[in-house]
Amino acid sequence: MNTDQFQSMLNEKEITLSPQQVNQFQRYYELLVEWNNKMNLTAITEKEEVYLKHFYDSITAALYLDFSKPLHICDVGAGAGFPSIPLKICFPYIEVSIVDSLNKRITFLETLAGQLELNGTHFYHDRAETFGKKSEHRERYDLVTARAVARMSVLSELCLPLVKEDGLFVAMKAANASEELTASQKAIQVLGGKVEETHSFTLPFEESERNIITIRKVKPTPNKYPRKPGTPNKLPLE
Repeated sequence: MNTDQFQSMLNEKEITLSPQQVNQFQRYYELLVEWNNKMNLTAITEKEEVYLKHFYDSITAALYLDFSKPLHICDVGAGAGFPSIPLKICFPYIEVSIVDSLNKRITFLETLAGQLELNGTHFYHDRAETFGKKSEHRERYDLVTARAVARMSVLSELCLPLVKEDGLFVAMKAANASEELTASQKAIQVLGGKVEETHSFTLPFEESERNIITIRKVKPTPNKYPRKPGTPNKLPLE
């Protein structure tokens, strides 16, 4: 996906980028490649692949969710900023908080936000398990997202405690999403969620499978969750 195709395909979805936003994506790409030489941010560095598999793929969340109002989003385990930073570039009025366990990635994201002049961005060096216990973050976010960082039962325990009641947890997954979702039914219910929709589609050009799973927070998460760091992964609620 070259930059013209990127803009054209977003235009078709009624997401129109200004010259400033086009420049922000270009600078994002440059900084990603520059920092990737110093630390492991991504295995994908070819420009057309970054625009397709990172930028466009991140923005697909907005094809199925309403980003027309100023949401406060928390991105768990965002790595190099996906999906929340591409969404922030497209929708500057949303507020974005990112939590990641690796301080070097947080340093990259802080530099990125400064270079791109992204106001309303917050970065936290923390484990999701401890972050979700903190009163200033627990059940405070309109939308909590994670992009393929763990299986659904684990992600649910890391993300649902952060979602405010009637807010959404949105998991962006590749293949095998339906099997993961079936295995995570217990976790979702225990943690106060209810599956709302699953949107399945193929990424343009390479035709790989993508799934966006939306889970509504229907009741508070019990105080015992999330459990201590490492436990959700070792002993998932399944």
